[in-house]
Amino acid sequence: MRAAVLGALLCALSPLAAAQSYPSKPVRIVVGFPSGGPTDVVTRVLAQKLTEAMAQAFVVDNRTGGGGVPGGEFVARSAPDGYTLMMGTLGTLVVNRHLHASLPYEPLRDFAPISQAVSNTNFLVLHPSVPARSLKDFLALARRHSGKLNYASSGNGSTPHLAGELFKMMAKVEILHVPYRGGAPALNALLAGEVDISFENALVATPHVQSGKLRALAVTSGKRMAALPDVPTMSEAGLPGYEVTGWYGLVAPVATSRDIIARLHAQTVKALRQKDVIEKLAAQGSDAVGNTPTEFATHIRLEDEKWGKVIKSAKMRLD
Repeated sequence: MRAAVLGALLCALSPLAAAQSYPSKPVRIVVGFPSGGPTDVVTRVLAQKLTEAMAQAFVVDNRTGGGGVPGGEFVARSAPDGYTLMMGTLGTLVVNRHLHASLPYEPLRDFAPISQAVSNTNFLVLHPSVPARSLKDFLALARRHSGKLNYASSGNGSTPHLAGELFKMMAKVEILHVPYRGGAPALNALLAGEVDISFENALVATPHVQSGKLRALAVTSGKRMAALPDVPTMSEAGLPGYEVTGWYGLVAPVATSRDIIARLHAQTVKALRQKDVIEKLAAQGSDAVGNTPTEFATHIRLEDEKWGKVIKSAKMRLD
């Protein structure tokens, strides 16, 4: 009898003991995109701080391709022990489930949110050959030449693609989507004047705006960006209610213990509050967030509702 009671007590205490000793070996953070890209850069900043704080290596594992689907599947099917995490994105946690007829994982069911790490600002930028000095100018031009102007994106289902489709819906204009195989080809096409506009990541767009190679009409976030304070928000520029922000956040396999999630959350938020981290992220065009697991889960659900409607209305599909 005593042995049975002792065994039951040990079983009850084992998850707590595991959480208290966590991490006892290196932790993998899966990024579904190439090394050197915005998601990867943000993840490496955070991984370094977690390594220092938790006395174990947090290693970035780039599992690229398929819009983040392979990486999402790998993490969803990993052991829920806290040693395999993912830096989820708008694409991997929201968009993919609406673009694909089926996925090998269910974003809203298979992951436990830890914390949103950052939100990202994009600019509506155009090639200087386009005769528009303001958003109102561009809208007038697009309406006069319906279907003749175009916008570049880094691919079907990317944040610039979503931003463009929402723009078309809200502004009631018809502009042609031109998808490229990645952000670099899309930017090069815009710089060469092969396309008219794009919704570019602030990190990428800012130097070209400052040099005069591109013209910024508005930021897609709800507030102006410090690096280019004269560029208005979409609402200020004449499209009230328009807001698009990309974002990344840490998630774990859904059955990961609450205690491990709590430890990861506490250290993630602590890292995101540090001045040097805030400055490094700002240099990447990202604002540090660091919310609770519940707040991050709510954010994911709201984004899912918003973009699900846009994707359905635009009839966007990848298969």
